[in-house]
Amino acid sequence: MREGLADERAAVREALERPHSARPLRDWVRPHSRVCILFTDITRATPNERILPWLLEHLAHVPRENITLLNQTGTHRSNTPEELDRLLTPSVARGYRVVNHECERAADLVQLGHTRSGAPALLNRHAVEADVRIVTGFIEPHFFAGFSGGPKGIMPGVAGLETVMSNHGATHISSPHATFGRTFGNPIWDEMREIALRVGPSFLLNVTLNEQRRITGVFAGDLIEAHRVGCAFVRESAMQRVAAPFDVVVTTNSGYPLDQNLYQGVKGMSAGARILKPGGLLILACECREGVPAGSPLDRLLRSAASPEEILARLATPGFEHPEQWQAQIQALLQRRAEVRVYSALDDATLRAAHLKPCADIAAAVRERLAAVGPGATVAVLPQGPLTIPFIEGECE
Repeated sequence: MREGLADERAAVREALERPHSARPLRDWVRPHSRVCILFTDITRATPNERILPWLLEHLAHVPRENITLLNQTGTHRSNTPEELDRLLTPSVARGYRVVNHECERAADLVQLGHTRSGAPALLNRHAVEADVRIVTGFIEPHFFAGFSGGPKGIMPGVAGLETVMSNHGATHISSPHATFGRTFGNPIWDEMREIALRVGPSFLLNVTLNEQRRITGVFAGDLIEAHRVGCAFVRESAMQRVAAPFDVVVTTNSGYPLDQNLYQGVKGMSAGARILKPGGLLILACECREGVPAGSPLDRLLRSAASPEEILARLATPGFEHPEQWQAQIQALLQRRAEVRVYSALDDATLRAAHLKPCADIAAAVRERLAAVGPGATVAVLPQGPLTIPFIEGECE
């Protein structure tokens, strides 16, 4: 495990003053500037409660009424006032203007051209109309965008639903280049970058984290270049080669906050599947205290189909679109090549409605499968799930 920085606050201040491929942040921001700070929502592990107070301290010369904090909810639900207190600290949440991005609120969206497939490219007007945009977040491997952070904070972080649906469409998701560790040449990330840059220059403040949510690196400056440097750091620290695939893989979704629901849990599944033999057993341990979430677009899509294959058939039908279909598509593709079981707080009926098998006892399930495979059977465990991404030696990273 990589050690956390000895003085996180000093490291953030140093990064803001000596950014990658950009002027120091104070040179961007004048007292009269309209500033929009984009921050990650409750489903992300970003230490907002530390980073944002330090950032706002650095911007003390800007009147509070000139600063808007915009929550990068993407297509997720809005965060409650109590959650915002925890995310930002009460003094920040109640002392500044804080806005939840709502992807279907037309009044908050501005069109900046179109996506590659012709859908409107819609972004939140608070970000578009600001004089200075500061995109915060953390960098980790991402199961179809290559890495989190960087332009993802704008697109899909504060994008309209139609735009996200287009970018996360079935054709893009099925691309072999839409995977962990791949940015340039990944059709999803390439379009995210294109759309994020249409608003003009944005200043990036991204961090990397260890298992204790301690900051291991700070990457600030140009939206693309600072992110590129951060991704290289993560690739070396969080991607692990293995010699051969395994018969059984047990993975997590890295614990709270990423394991709040099954929607997020697909990331842990995807991480484990990278090193699983065809026909192998994948076990996901993910609390899912919020359910799928119940009644969410993903929940409705999964319940409406008789099988994972039916979901894939629908997604292959011209004109078919459904919010959050990308998670269902990735889950179904994994289930084509492996058995997937889930150890969680979800009841059996909910898991079976999601076309997943409950796992009441992980150890017993592992023993049973290893015995069935016989001598030489192998098992891998990913205690941090998608925060540490394995890959087969010789495969492209």
